[in-house]
Amino acid sequence: MLLLIKLLIAHLLGDFFLQPASWVKDKTQKKFRSGWLYLHALLHGALSMLIVWDLQFWWMALIITFTHLIIDGLKMTFQNEKNGNYLFLLDQALHVSVIVWVSYYWTVEPLFPNPLFTEKHLLYFAAMLAVSMPASVLIKSLISRWMPFHEVKESNSLQDAGKYIGILERLFVLAFIISGHWEGIGFLIAAKSVFRFGDIKEYEGLKLTEYFMIGTLLSFGIAIFTGLVVLQFVPGNL
Repeated sequence: MLLLIKLLIAHLLGDFFLQPASWVKDKTQKKFRSGWLYLHALLHGALSMLIVWDLQFWWMALIITFTHLIIDGLKMTFQNEKNGNYLFLLDQALHVSVIVWVSYYWTVEPLFPNPLFTEKHLLYFAAMLAVSMPASVLIKSLISRWMPFHEVKESNSLQDAGKYIGILERLFVLAFIISGHWEGIGFLIAAKSVFRFGDIKEYEGLKLTEYFMIGTLLSFGIAIFTGLVVLQFVPGNL
């Protein structure tokens, strides 16, 4: 379980936090000819080695590097405007499958055990990572086809404000669940409803209302699900 959490953290960091948009654009255009694709795969291998902190793990890190390269390269090769969202989900499912297999197969005791980072602490950290940028990308991928561009293109909101508001609300929901304060979620939903009411009233569009509702329910749903998963493995309060 501890190895699985560590490798999931390495994957989340490599795919969603340490991969600039310029790398993604270059990979999309050049596919297997993109140098950033190979650097991205090497980054995943390096992160795996770093977070596992065991020299014996080097050949498993090579497997993670190679499979990540192949999966991402094939995704970019077959990706188009119609199947991009589906391939994103399949891409992530394949990466996680590789991580699960490595975690199941690798049973060697670590050469350098690290008592500073317990399974509980790493699980909390992994959950926080998951509900931040990865959840934003997932939600955007799931609801992008319903985006009422013609209704919101003239919005005067701050750049990327919606994304960071979503991240903060999911972190709050996660904290409320782990700490056992479920009533805080209700307060958060009420506060967001008041905030969004102004936007909906301004545009007076059914499509925009439905778009906000789907996005909000997905955001809260992901955070609640993540919090419940954490509680299954770390029962009790913080």
